[in-house]
Amino acid sequence: MTAATRWVTGLLTLLAALLAINAELPRIVHEPGLWDFGSFVASGRAASEGLNPYGIYPLTLRVELPGFESWNPNLNPPISALLFQAFDVADPYVTYQVWRWISVIVYAGAVLLLVSRVSNRVEALIIAVWAFALAGFWDTLFLGQIYLPLVLAGVAAWLLLERGAGLWAGLLIGVVVAMKPNFLVWPVLLLLSGHHRSAIVAFGTAGVISLIPLVIYGPEVYRQWFELVAADGSRALFLTNGSFAGLAARAGVPALGLVLGFLLLAGLAAWAWWRRPDVLTVSALALLASVLASPLGWIHYTLFLLPVIVRHWHRPAMRLVALLLIVPVPFIIDQLGKPAWVQLTMGSVYGWALVLCLAILIADEWRRIRQNEQRASAAMPLPQGHYRPSAS
Repeated sequence: MTAATRWVTGLLTLLAALLAINAELPRIVHEPGLWDFGSFVASGRAASEGLNPYGIYPLTLRVELPGFESWNPNLNPPISALLFQAFDVADPYVTYQVWRWISVIVYAGAVLLLVSRVSNRVEALIIAVWAFALAGFWDTLFLGQIYLPLVLAGVAAWLLLERGAGLWAGLLIGVVVAMKPNFLVWPVLLLLSGHHRSAIVAFGTAGVISLIPLVIYGPEVYRQWFELVAADGSRALFLTNGSFAGLAARAGVPALGLVLGFLLLAGLAAWAWWRRPDVLTVSALALLASVLASPLGWIHYTLFLLPVIVRHWHRPAMRLVALLLIVPVPFIIDQLGKPAWVQLTMGSVYGWALVLCLAILIADEWRRIRQNEQRASAAMPLPQGHYRPSAS
């Protein structure tokens, strides 16, 4: 990328980010409801009273939009039922606001960790503003969701892997997996690619955390969770689901989503085992696959791709991914109820952004493999009597 192109794309990204922030801010300031946070309070309250934390209660969110209606109970693993009891220590509207500020602070920490490693200060500022314009960030605040502390854990784990601190990285990855099991792809691919310490520690950490609700609530809580997750397939159509499953459901071929997800995971597993890529390359594809191959890859999960996008920020195509991921959620939701082709195109920009990101990462890895093969071929001694022509 030339200097002129870098400046132009940087200014466009900055302008688009500021416009997105300006569009999103009023939605947060004037929102009186509890949304997903209410479902979390209901789940924690039910667990504390010995009831099913995955049931429907007065505070459980019900979504009613053109062409889409659904209850939205807590879908997180059983450890969340224990943690969400802390949200019920005061009036839920008060704790909702407190949690929102906590989320902003920890997200700011994650962004600061990333941009502090960018040598160009102007580019670092652009990336920081862009990160605060991401649709997943604003919708997380709006819904009262729990993603942002986990994003900080994921970013810190990435940076620890980069420094070779596999043990500490594994602990943080395990925390992420325990709360968001679709990210199990990350330690699995780390293990297959030979980065054993971080993978084993991640498995152990996630396992220990997952045992806690088993001890406190008994195995029944896991049965209740599995039943809810198994019955939740109808939400794949929702436009903030950017996974293969969401794209395929909107295309009218929902089974294709499962096939594509399986092929992606199987292909990455074979690649990791055969090629033994470096820890950041395998982590980048693992994080992306955790969203694309998930039945529900919500826009909020794209926040875990922050280090991936920043690592490839120099590529023009990745700048396009970055721009697509700041399209405000209300604009996307407005496409609900419109013709199927509109929902599959304009309404699915998050999914197509992830597909483009996958293409970029695969192209980079293919280029790296070809370069390694060329270097190996150039270094290989020729049979006696053969010679390489000079470059002159």
